[in-house]
Amino acid sequence: MLGKLNRYLTEFSILLMVTASIAGMVGCVDITQNAEIRTWYDLDAIRNNLGGSYVLMNDLDSTTAGYEELAGPAGNMGTGWQPIGTEDDAFTGSLDGQGYEIRDLFTIGFSHVGVFGFVGEGGQIEDIGVVNVDVIGDKVAGGLAGVCYGTVTNSYSTASVTGNDCAGGLVGLCYGTVTNSYSTGSVTSDASAGGLVGWNQGIVSNSYATGTVIGGFVFVGGLLGLNDGTVTNSYSTGSVTGSGPAIGGLVGGNGYSGPGTVSNSYSTGSVTGEDDVGGLVGANWPEGSVSDCYATGNVDGEREVGGLVGGNAGTVSDSYSTGNVTAVDTVGGLVGGNLIDGNVSNSYSTGNVTGESYVGGLVGLNEEGTVRNSYSTGSVAGNSTVGGLVGWNEEGALNNSFWDTETSGQPTSAGGPGKTTAQMKNIATFSEAGWNITAVANAGIRNPAYIWNIVDGVTYPFLSWQP
Repeated sequence: MLGKLNRYLTEFSILLMVTASIAGMVGCVDITQNAEIRTWYDLDAIRNNLGGSYVLMNDLDSTTAGYEELAGPAGNMGTGWQPIGTEDDAFTGSLDGQGYEIRDLFTIGFSHVGVFGFVGEGGQIEDIGVVNVDVIGDKVAGGLAGVCYGTVTNSYSTASVTGNDCAGGLVGLCYGTVTNSYSTGSVTSDASAGGLVGWNQGIVSNSYATGTVIGGFVFVGGLLGLNDGTVTNSYSTGSVTGSGPAIGGLVGGNGYSGPGTVSNSYSTGSVTGEDDVGGLVGANWPEGSVSDCYATGNVDGEREVGGLVGGNAGTVSDSYSTGNVTAVDTVGGLVGGNLIDGNVSNSYSTGNVTGESYVGGLVGLNEEGTVRNSYSTGSVAGNSTVGGLVGWNEEGALNNSFWDTETSGQPTSAGGPGKTTAQMKNIATFSEAGWNITAVANAGIRNPAYIWNIVDGVTYPFLSWQP
């Protein structure tokens, strides 16, 4: 339950402490030079003028001058590279990588760990790769940058990142913008572990992550560990594993300490966790919104486990899931637990659902939440409080939503009328219920003027935007 998750969060004060400690950012410094970087010595010299403009002229690797002294495992008395920029003196200039790579770097530190430790407002990093890099930090670690208030564009990381709080394959903590970027490295962190960004309070767009993510406590996601900002047009494909709550294929927790928006995004990797585990988002709080998204990976957990969202107290709309879902209780093909004020609309699930109790084809438990204009078709199996559409409904609203009685293997549900397969493929079933739906000639044709499309008599309804 989300209530249980909140008890975990009382021990997770480091995230809010980090926020408070870096709130007083330094501003942008005028950029007056265009220095060329050819060696590790040149890169190290950026810290002497953090507001300057720099251009990388070649790859930097273990054969480049200055490596052993500055960037190798033996450098700086065994701590390796010293990250550029600090909380008190941030990097506010620009670095154009010109498509070159920073390779073989090793760095270990307490906080704000990466090639750059702290990128301030106005700081710009673009067109650069971070390859075969090993980043180890206690708090706030990223392959390219620990903290970013500026912008990271057209950049990538294959780094291995390990931390305790707030670790990301590319950026540890983002208050600025990450766009057109990706990460393929592995990330391991006790809390707030993300394949691309550990904790996002800014904007992440047109980006992706493919590496494995492993978390030991809370907030673990294939792309973002925790999102209190905006994520759009992004995806993740790596497997995600967590031993605590809020584990998601794309985002672990959404809208925890501020509005969190996830749109036009997807995940395909398998997800394994305990509580609040989802194929796309693990826990979606009241300020969280998920729209125009999908998840296809299989999901396994203990409680509040869903093919798209594990525990939902926010909004889920125009989305779907196809992965199989297995858990002990509060298990749903789309959403595990749709809790107080949780809203699910114009969405569907097709994956098989297996659990012990509170098991539903679409939603396991609907507790004072709302479900409308949605459906499920997957098989549903459990021992108690099992339903074709919803396992258990407690003072919730279920409007104009259906399930397939033949494919689900369930003749009853805690809400929503069951339909035969033929009825589920008949446009009249949905148009008569007031759905915004139209018939198209074949599944390759879309009519975006309607939320739903259907090949009458042939397919189940599908969303007009979906691939």
